[in-house]
Amino acid sequence: MLSLSFNRYQGKAWDRCFFPRLSKLEVAQVPKDDALIVLPVGAIEQHGPHMPVFTDTLISEVLLTEAFEQLPDDANIWLLPAIPYGKSTEHLGHPGTITLSATTLMAVMMDIAKSLRKSGFQKLVLVNTHGGNTDLLNMMGREIRIETGLAVFRLDPGGLGAADEWITPLEKQAGIHAGDMETSLVMSAKPDWVHMELAPTEYPNYPDSRYLSFRNRAFAWVMDDLSHSGISGDATQATITKGHAMAEKYGAHIAEALLTFQAFEMKSLKKEQ
Repeated sequence: MLSLSFNRYQGKAWDRCFFPRLSKLEVAQVPKDDALIVLPVGAIEQHGPHMPVFTDTLISEVLLTEAFEQLPDDANIWLLPAIPYGKSTEHLGHPGTITLSATTLMAVMMDIAKSLRKSGFQKLVLVNTHGGNTDLLNMMGREIRIETGLAVFRLDPGGLGAADEWITPLEKQAGIHAGDMETSLVMSAKPDWVHMELAPTEYPNYPDSRYLSFRNRAFAWVMDDLSHSGISGDATQATITKGHAMAEKYGAHIAEALLTFQAFEMKSLKKEQ
């Protein structure tokens, strides 16, 4: 387990497995047949009155730092710097939100993938910590597969349920932005970046219809459709202790997923004739 104080660029993820710390000779020597490259995709966008706009990208760094601590020392898994900007158009108009267009983010991801393929790598996982990126990353995974031949995997840590034991059923259903989970995780890493005296509680009125399911994206929305404060959830329940526990459990799930992706071969999907 990582120490309770999160320090960027410290720990196994950064000291041993951070891809850009390698020289070109070291990159050339990495065995490519089972190497897995991890590309986090975050965001810089408003997270209510109490949280930093760097929240989503910071969370990706925290969770992956913990995950790499839980990987075997000889795992051939390498971490790229996060793409810090995402598709955050649903938060435009709130101070501090910086968004890429869908076409720009798609082009950046494709260029990174093509570059990795030129260096001989064969497997890429896109790790997403911003809900507004999800649909685009799902589509781009297949486009990158078609264009480059890379085996592309997708992982959204927020969908792993690792925080469920620490949050209420309502928060599990509706705490989708800057609520208990995200606030706890940021507090555990950078407590001085969180202003708990300003932490709000606000939930949308969810339609009572299976045809208007919010999580299944049955209708298009922007944050101003849902919230006055810019959050959906109960940030007042967040604690540093919960954040540490969540990060450790998320790390275990992510480490397991990365090892699964690394071992998986696309050719295994097709039955022999």
